[in-house]
Amino acid sequence: MNIKVHSVRFDADKRLLDFIDQKVSKLGQFNDQILEAEVFLRLSKSVSAENKVAEIKLDVPVSTLFAKKQSKTFEEAIDLTIDALKKQLTRQKDKIRGQ
Repeated sequence: MNIKVHSVRFDADKRLLDFIDQKVSKLGQFNDQILEAEVFLRLSKSVSAENKVAEIKLDVPVSTLFAKKQSKTFEEAIDLTIDALKKQLTRQKDKIRGQ
C-alpha cells in the first residue's frame, strides 16, 4: 500500500509521520487490496482547542473510502479517522460476502 501524507500549511515532524504510517498500514488487516492511502492534516480556523483535522482517503478496487475527524491532537484525530475507516472496510467486506 502506498501512503501519501499532506500537511497543509505546516511541516509534520518525523514522529507524527511514523505514527500515521504505522496506523494506516494496519488497515491492511481489514482489506488487503488497498491500493493507496492519502492523509491530509490541517489546522482548522476554529477558535476551540479541537482545531486539528485529519482526513484519510483510501483507494480500494471496488470504491474509494473517506473519513474526516477533528480533535485536540493530530494523533487523536488520526485514531478516530482510522476507527471510522475500519468500520467502512468491514461493512464493505460484509456487503461483498453477502452478494
